[in-house]
Amino acid sequence: MRILVRGLGFLLLGLTAALAQVQEGVDLGRLAAFKARLEVEVAQGRLPGAVFLVARNGQVVYHEAVGYLDPQARTPMTREAIFRIYSMTKPLTSVLALSLAEEGRLFLTDPIALYLPEFREVRVGVERTAEGRTTLELVPAQRPITLYDLLRHTSGFTYGIFFDSLVKQEYRRVGADAIDQTAEEFVGKLARLPLQFQPGTVWEYSNATDLLGHLLERVTGRSLAELLEERIFRPLGMGDTGFQVPREKWGRIAEPFATDPFTRSPTPQALNVRETPKRFSGGAGAVSTALDYFRFLQALLNGGELEGRRILSPKSVALMTADHLGPLYLPSLQRGAPYLPGPGYGFGLGVAVRLADGGSPLMGSAGEYNWGGLFGTSFFVDPKERLVAVWMMQNPGGRAYYAQLFRTAVYASLVR
Repeated sequence: MRILVRGLGFLLLGLTAALAQVQEGVDLGRLAAFKARLEVEVAQGRLPGAVFLVARNGQVVYHEAVGYLDPQARTPMTREAIFRIYSMTKPLTSVLALSLAEEGRLFLTDPIALYLPEFREVRVGVERTAEGRTTLELVPAQRPITLYDLLRHTSGFTYGIFFDSLVKQEYRRVGADAIDQTAEEFVGKLARLPLQFQPGTVWEYSNATDLLGHLLERVTGRSLAELLEERIFRPLGMGDTGFQVPREKWGRIAEPFATDPFTRSPTPQALNVRETPKRFSGGAGAVSTALDYFRFLQALLNGGELEGRRILSPKSVALMTADHLGPLYLPSLQRGAPYLPGPGYGFGLGVAVRLADGGSPLMGSAGEYNWGGLFGTSFFVDPKERLVAVWMMQNPGGRAYYAQLFRTAVYASLVR
């Protein structure tokens, strides 16, 4: 009898341990194994350090740090680390624009020239080749650029830093992409440059969200930093998110390797987030923590609300996270060669949107949305699974590798 009781006790202990490994249908043992894999990557010198967070049904089930906050100083990474999130700033600016649209301060169908008269007469650069020589011909835009175009990257603007063309060469010549310039200088340069494509014809990743942020500043007479703090960061309790890290938090800033292990080249100069920037870049200038950004994403998953604080209506969230490139909307819209959302994905108003359960080599569900940043941060939200996942690192050359590794590990941990 004593042996039987002892056996039942061990069985109950084993069952309790097994049950403790699963929270909200997430196998924590699998995520722990993923963390161990990352620790090997750190030891191999491929990953400087990272923080990742997984939440389901509104509950954070896994939030861990690996590696180094500063790989040069060998400072250990912490869960409270602050990261330059680069293009993960874009969804924040999109939500801000939609919140102003809800109040009738602007319409997504408005031409941007209504608020930025510098763009009343834009030109499109068309490359012409004759006698072995390619030149840029400027032709009038066939229609105005709208706020809707800015939000879904169909404005015709581009970035000078990705790929090459004669228009992109002009961007690089004048330094159009730089954050280290005033808003007036940035807007002035962009207004004088030709568009890469006719408005509304091609999805092209671009400076459009930066321009949108400065447009919102014109509309309100407030800085983008003030608007985001008032309408998103403060209501959601995102106390470590903004465009500058205060001195007392400098010890929490995550830094990259001096040399990128994936490209074997010097890591590009990271944003100086210790000083107030000359302009607030709505497309690339913010910093955040994994926990702060989770709070923003959970608010979106909840239909625009978190803990009783509403930043957006459910209908606006649905609009933002729906595909706006598909044949139902614009049969002739092209994706172009550098289509960052990838196969199986459309694009909403600041995020890539999965079109179906299939159609992509990546695990996911129809309706999942995601985006990432230049230095390796990324996120995805799966409404069907009630899942939020945030990945934070500063390792630009490995951003695609680790984003896919993280996504695979998270979906593989779902057991029900």
